[in-house]
Amino acid sequence: MRKNMTNTRKTMRSMRSRAMTVAALVAAASMALAGCGSSSTGASGASGDSDKQSAFVAAGLFPSTGSMAYIGPSNVASLKLAVEDINAAGGVLGKDATSVTADTSDADHADQNTSAAQSVISKKPSVVVGPPSSSVVKNSYKQVVTSGVPMISNGATSTAFSGLDDKFFRTIPPDTVQGAVLGQIIAQDGIKNLAIAVFNDEYGTSLRDVVVKTVEEAGVNVVYGEKDTFDPTETNFSSIATAVKASNPDAVLVIAFDQTVSLVKALKTAGIDTHKLYMTDGNTVDHSADFDAGMLEGSTGTIPGAHPTDAFQERVKGIDSKVKDFTYAAETYDAVILAALAAQKGGSADGETVAKNLPAVSGVSGGEKCDSYKACLALLKDGKDIQYSGQAGIGPFNDAHDPSTASIGVYKFDASNKPVFDHAQEGSVPKA
Repeated sequence: MRKNMTNTRKTMRSMRSRAMTVAALVAAASMALAGCGSSSTGASGASGDSDKQSAFVAAGLFPSTGSMAYIGPSNVASLKLAVEDINAAGGVLGKDATSVTADTSDADHADQNTSAAQSVISKKPSVVVGPPSSSVVKNSYKQVVTSGVPMISNGATSTAFSGLDDKFFRTIPPDTVQGAVLGQIIAQDGIKNLAIAVFNDEYGTSLRDVVVKTVEEAGVNVVYGEKDTFDPTETNFSSIATAVKASNPDAVLVIAFDQTVSLVKALKTAGIDTHKLYMTDGNTVDHSADFDAGMLEGSTGTIPGAHPTDAFQERVKGIDSKVKDFTYAAETYDAVILAALAAQKGGSADGETVAKNLPAVSGVSGGEKCDSYKACLALLKDGKDIQYSGQAGIGPFNDAHDPSTASIGVYKFDASNKPVFDHAQEGSVPKA
């Protein structure tokens, strides 16, 4: 619209210089205003065509370095797989979709968080998928949404992000869900005294607070960690492990990322039973190369979102055969598909149109369920309302742009220290 208005002013100056009539000036101004007032989201209409973006670009902000680097490969591959599936079905608005990604690293590299965001914004994306870290989202989301582009985080679970911005969405449930499920599991396991070792991070402390509330309501005593945290850059955990041991817990919940390896080793040295640990999505990963065999056997971890099917995992590995961890892979894929469907429904691939139509294609007003871009596209072309139900199995976006329903995967560590999917617990996401 700003461009149109600038052009109008230039035209009007030119007309004045040529001594055109007042009537001609009025007519020209009226035409310009009509052009600015037209909707860019309509599927047709010549007056709004200049505001439309025909090329759908999916941008990804994922970590390929730093403490969450293990997540990056599957996120990148899942985004590329979604774009392949979109193009195989005919693309968006009849044109092939493209993708671009940038390495955000982690929250300890704030400059890289913001430079990565600026890098993908310069490519004029229709949507930005990611980052999967709450702290990195905190450092970068304003750059994205103020540029008019929606951000759909695939893994940021901070409870503070519900209703964060009109253009901020997520395909992962907030920690009000994971924290409640994990707290219920701890209480059901008969734990009476719980210690929590947690890093001072947006993700860590918000999740800790939900767990604390849930277990205390169930009669569990939090003997360490309700107020205690450690710095994310900490490398020596001996004093922390000693303090945890002194609190005499029945079990320890560890909320951390790659700090987990050094921390768990320190806990074992201090005399903590490492078969009775609880972990979250930040560290419920393959630890077979990190610890002696059997060190974590019997411990429990949780990961928000649906457990990716074997078929989906194989398709992701078809994009990148080196992918080993599938954390947030389904959530990444669904974010891209939802955005593409939103562009198709709105008739334009610009960010404003995508953001405006995301709730509709997620099914907020009902609609026919469809589980693939191809199936959903066919329904849209027939003029039908849809509800995309994809790999992550989330419900339609609620008013806070969180998924209205979601599942939490529960995992048990085996003798090789690998998390094995046990079951999923589903539930509604509390309204913000």
